Amino acid sequence: MEIWINPACSKCRAAVDLLDAEGADYTVRRYLEDVPSSEEIRAVLDRLGLEPWDITRTQEAAAEELGLKEWPRDAGARERWVTALAEHPELIQRPIITADDGTAVVGRTDDAVRDALARK
Repeated sequence: MEIWINPACSKCRAAVDLLDAEGADYTVRRYLEDVPSSEEIRAVLDRLGLEPWDITRTQEAAAEELGLKEWPRDAGARERWVTALAEHPELIQRPIITADDGTAVVGRTDDAVRDALARK
């Protein structure tokens, strides 16, 4: 299990605290420092069953600068979104937990983190 975090994020810290409290075996990836490649983002999206715009933080300054709210949200624009996430990792929703069963969750709630822990 791996968790992508920004240590400055309260939701990330809460998720890590819960994983620790549950005795989970996991690795931490500070994705702002260890930036995921486009390939890794695509793989996580597949595991999440989501599209890139579903995990994009559209309120961030970079999103405003790029005009993301105006971008199409369709298959033809998917790679443009993936590239934006790879080039501006602060736009990636957090925390993302890759579960042992090959799936992933956006762990913004305790229930979501527990869901990741339950996936075997």
